[in-house]
Amino acid sequence: MLTLAGVKPIGQVQWKRDNFYLYGVVEPLTGDSFFYEFSHLDSTCFQKFINLVSAKFTDSLIIMQMDRGKIHQSSMLDWQEFIIPIFQPPYSPELNPIERFWEHLKAQLKWHNCPCLDELRAILKKALEEITPSVISSLTGWDFITDALRSLT
Repeated sequence: MLTLAGVKPIGQVQWKRDNFYLYGVVEPLTGDSFFYEFSHLDSTCFQKFINLVSAKFTDSLIIMQMDRGKIHQSSMLDWQEFIIPIFQPPYSPELNPIERFWEHLKAQLKWHNCPCLDELRAILKKALEEITPSVISSLTGWDFITDALRSLT
């Protein structure tokens, strides 16, 4: 569309956006981890994630640190007795160990331009498979966290 100089053309554009959400937990001491993809970021999917984590780590005491998002604090959530939710102070993602892991993962993906979600899933799956527990532990295992975890055992 052509317009006069200085006149902005008017048009309707609706960009199609597809997405998915990767939920995850990491164990800073050992680098053990669990990730699962969901279609939404809501309390229903989060409850399913809690159930999956519970099934995977049945013999563990799980301290799950989270931000204060509504999905994490829903009164509808059914927490297993061996999962202890801890909510960090508002606006302090730097206190959550998994945030450094997410930064590391995003840095590996930032130059990929995926034409579809399936390609992004494949690249993400490969990146997750290549990250070793020792790398996860080095990213998330700050001294004050590992010292606290060691004192529990």
